[in-house]
Amino acid sequence: MKNNHFWLKRLKDIRQNWLIGNVVVVCLIGGMGIIGALLTPRGPITTVQAIVWMVLAGLIGFGVGLVTKSRWSVVLSPMFFILTFELTRIGVDGPTVGLIQLGSTYGIIAFIVGRFVPGLIVILPLMLGVVFGGWFGARYFSNSPLSPGLASVSFTSLGTLGVIALAVIIAFPAGTSPILGSDGKRLPGSVAELETVRIGGHDQVLMIRGRSKDNPVLLYLAGGPGGTDLGAMRADTGLEQHFVVATWDQRGTGKSYSALDPAKSLTLDNMVADTLEVTNYLRNRFNEEKVYLVGNSWGTILGTLAVKERPDLFHAYVGAGQMVSPVATDKMFYEDTLEWAKNTGRDGLVSRLENNGTPPYENILSYEPAISYEHQWNSNPGRDPSTELPSNLFVSENSFMDKINGMRGFLDVFSILYPRIQEVDFRDDVLSLEVPVYMVIGKYEARGRKIPAKEWFEILSAPVKELVEFDNSGHRPNFEEPAKFASFMVQVADTTYGVA
Repeated sequence: MKNNHFWLKRLKDIRQNWLIGNVVVVCLIGGMGIIGALLTPRGPITTVQAIVWMVLAGLIGFGVGLVTKSRWSVVLSPMFFILTFELTRIGVDGPTVGLIQLGSTYGIIAFIVGRFVPGLIVILPLMLGVVFGGWFGARYFSNSPLSPGLASVSFTSLGTLGVIALAVIIAFPAGTSPILGSDGKRLPGSVAELETVRIGGHDQVLMIRGRSKDNPVLLYLAGGPGGTDLGAMRADTGLEQHFVVATWDQRGTGKSYSALDPAKSLTLDNMVADTLEVTNYLRNRFNEEKVYLVGNSWGTILGTLAVKERPDLFHAYVGAGQMVSPVATDKMFYEDTLEWAKNTGRDGLVSRLENNGTPPYENILSYEPAISYEHQWNSNPGRDPSTELPSNLFVSENSFMDKINGMRGFLDVFSILYPRIQEVDFRDDVLSLEVPVYMVIGKYEARGRKIPAKEWFEILSAPVKELVEFDNSGHRPNFEEPAKFASFMVQVADTTYGVA
């Protein structure tokens, strides 16, 4: 009892001394901002981090409310936290943490997923903590201006319900459903799991699914850089009927977003090394000498280079929406978008394009006007937006934070890695591969990708090579015509599986 009276007296003394009270507030809020930025410079990433941040912010806010008598603490505390957090993390790479740019769609998305949502996780509990701390102080100290009125009780109640609802949504776990037999029970010998594997010194996530662990193993490489295709792969189960399909969230993407830092390690060489390490993990786990490697878009760059370096690990390589030269592709996209904009009277877009000039660009947001109008000037009747970002994030395999990280990863990884692959041109760098090579191109693929891909295919030397065109596809034929692609992969396996 004496100890309680002692601490209550100290609190009362602090509340009555303006200078001491503000020093305590600065230490609490500033310490949270600085330490938080050092430990989680991109804000909360995992579910655990988000919950810890919410609890910590609420407790610190409660402490601030106890020691201050100012109503302004409810507003000034979050502002001071944001200031210290942002100043401490200056230098962290990526549009979701860099200079706020709301003049483009990409910039707005970067602000929402990089600052607004993570900020909501921290700021709302912090403000509620200040209010509740003030109310608690008013219970023991007279003349507190934070004594609750009807309006403040109403707003605080709504805010509390909002925080509780947000915590429940964040805490809801991710998982992938089991593969069922005809009896409605889990099929014996099947595999369906989300697995975290240590790759390249970082935790990275694989979704592994297949009706039989004895089937050939297929490693899928998503596009981007920065894309995640767990949801797209779950939209059709054709491949998993015949293969053990490993869909990998690459370093810094989706469920592997925490593997992004340090950003200087996000290089093409390291991504290829990661690909080979994932391949060896799958080989060892499923006791397979080789695996099938399938890539889409940016994933075809990774796949081609991985096969070039270690052809002995792969039965065959399949490129869907094959990329050959990012610079050549971007220049043709720029030309096609500019021509379309002029022909359709989009003067504002014409001005943006001409002001930016021909790619490549230093500012990654400058790519938006050149590449984001593809589906308006390049018709593709088979395109399914539900299998693309952001729609494909909304599957049970992704938790709330995974969904946010899916968009953060796309923007941040692209901005960091894309400038580092501008020298790639397979027409000069990769003239032969020592495994069977299959290229799947959509009839409606943009010329910026199709022309370099066909030029490379013509000069490429491989034991077997085959180019197939899907009639109702564009850049993602494996997802736009999934049944046809699964059938094609079965044919590939029939001629290559177990062949030396």
